Amino acid sequence: MGIETGVASGRGGGHPRLGELCRRLADTSGPVGLEGRALRLAESITSALRSGRSPGELDDLFDELEEELLAAGHSAGLGSYRTTPPPVPGYQPLPVAAPGHPALHVLACPRGHCGRVEAPGDDAPHPACRVFDQPLRTVPIR
Repeated sequence: MGIETGVASGRGGGHPRLGELCRRLADTSGPVGLEGRALRLAESITSALRSGRSPGELDDLFDELEEELLAAGHSAGLGSYRTTPPPVPGYQPLPVAAPGHPALHVLACPRGHCGRVEAPGDDAPHPACRVFDQPLRTVPIR
């Protein structure tokens, strides 16, 4: 049984620390806070996920990565605590659907493992998930 995104299933948002790792990897200014040992841990996590391991099986690696980020001064670690909106192309505000408007969709984790959700661009290609090296998938908003 696969894990669905919170958008598609109405439950939770997948593995929260994976969502934050995905956001950090997608940052256009470079993988925020991922240098040295933290970068090697992120690469180990992404490699294990690509080979079929579930995010829950990697909690020890996520713990180590979080400790590295905290030690490097990233006070939120792999938490998604923010007081300002993330920069483009991070998570984007979603358009609001109202009666009479066309059905809306969002772009989400290609494998449904994390809660990353973005509004689709007008004509831009789908952004990629740097964890699985695949484009984000289209999910209708119900």
